[in-house]
Amino acid sequence: MRDVTIPKSEYVPSEKMISKVQDFQEDEELFRYCTLPEILKYVECFTGPNIMAMHTMLINKPPDSGKKTSRHPLHQDLHYFPFRPSNSIVCAWTAMEHIDRNNGCLAVLPGTHKGPLKPHDYPQWEGGVNIMFHGIQDYDKNNARVHLVMEKGDTVFFHPLLIHGSGRNKSQGFRKIISCHFADANCHYIDLKGTNQENVGKEMEEVVCKVYGQKTTSLKDVWAFRGRVVKGKRINL
Repeated sequence: MRDVTIPKSEYVPSEKMISKVQDFQEDEELFRYCTLPEILKYVECFTGPNIMAMHTMLINKPPDSGKKTSRHPLHQDLHYFPFRPSNSIVCAWTAMEHIDRNNGCLAVLPGTHKGPLKPHDYPQWEGGVNIMFHGIQDYDKNNARVHLVMEKGDTVFFHPLLIHGSGRNKSQGFRKIISCHFADANCHYIDLKGTNQENVGKEMEEVVCKVYGQKTTSLKDVWAFRGRVVKGKRINL
């Protein structure tokens, strides 16, 4: 994936062109991250012994072009997931270098994981918005944000209902992180029809069909394809 403002040119070096490597579950070197004992000992506290890696990402936040498109709106990860229960899902998010407010660290709203899943939509940003960068339209602006300054190797684990986002990269370097959303293999799929997630589900199906040249697909098949067993047995997911 690339930032909406990055030029589409085969001559642009990959570090400047690629802003996100998503779904690396079949890449053995990158997937080693998901199997690290240092990660799984905390993940298992949330998921239990049957652990699935459901959503893998290496994010390379580029220097902002001046249009502020490198920021990520405040959102809840559960908005993208058609499986439950939410308490059996956890994200591990690891800094690959020093991260602070200058290059776009995470900003979180503490305690919001105890609240409901809120409606999301594309923010109305003048400079444009990256695909699938949905954000919460209604949140308590009095809830003080906490900015997570992290060193290389630091890892944060968070609930899929936690409201979080990140600022723009004001530096000249690339802010790199690697992450994985893990889930209990006993989690079950839900029908998104008639819910606040219906639109994102349809958009995800459309993106997958476009990328893989399919005419139709189901959201369940999309996530079954993305998921990979990390530990224990594959059950429902």
